[in-house]
Amino acid sequence: MRLRGALAALVLMVSPAAAQEPVRLYAAGSLRSVLEEVAKQFADESGIKVAGTYGASGLLRDRIDRGEKAELFASANMEHPQMLAKAGKAGPVVLFARNQLCALAKPSLDVEPLTVLETMLDPAIKLGTSTPRADPSGDYAWEVFAKAGSSAELEKKALKLTGGPNSPAPPPGRSLYGLLVERGDADIFLTYCTNAVLARREVPTLKVAALPPELAVGADYGLTVLNGARPEAARLAFFILSPAGQAIFARHGFTAVALPAGS
Repeated sequence: MRLRGALAALVLMVSPAAAQEPVRLYAAGSLRSVLEEVAKQFADESGIKVAGTYGASGLLRDRIDRGEKAELFASANMEHPQMLAKAGKAGPVVLFARNQLCALAKPSLDVEPLTVLETMLDPAIKLGTSTPRADPSGDYAWEVFAKAGSSAELEKKALKLTGGPNSPAPPPGRSLYGLLVERGDADIFLTYCTNAVLARREVPTLKVAALPPELAVGADYGLTVLNGARPEAARLAFFILSPAGQAIFARHGFTAVALPAGS
């Protein structure tokens, strides 16, 4: 099914409700900054407000599974929304943005793409990651370990500092990743490049290094409208995929995924 057709079908699947109620958006934590801007522009243009709930995509999927009334789910992978679709709880899943993993490091650490692996393997270095299975960022970090051929060693030393059920919440107005590195909980942290850039904006002395091509891991972000959602949720999905919405993602450092011609 073509993308526009899939979303048009969603408009017919959702149920009507009071338009003045905000659209209930559940989204990956790495999307908070960009989706807050998207929500503001969407509200300015449509008059429809958005209430965002942000966190690890796997944990959000669990909450939706347990019956929380999300209307639109924006995940940092395709798997979690596809699981909801297969369970009959959501409509078609569409790719709406891409990201990459980067290494965020403390100021005193000399880290570059060619030295990232050596640095992560150093026994004296505290390596931070998110939590696999609960948070796609952790799953992507494990993919990096596998590509490095050092899965057992890196998995054993990795400190799962974010994305788990009991992980700390980001402080208001701060990047949790930058804070964890700044205070020494991790010397180097594998996180999304967009997160790393935000962290360095807050703490300019932090280092950011791309992963070398042989270790590079990309993140595909998936979007779905939940069954029972109002038409306003599908309108927000259309806006996210529109040229205006995609331009906001590009400004925030994501790879914007344009709608295919003629879709």
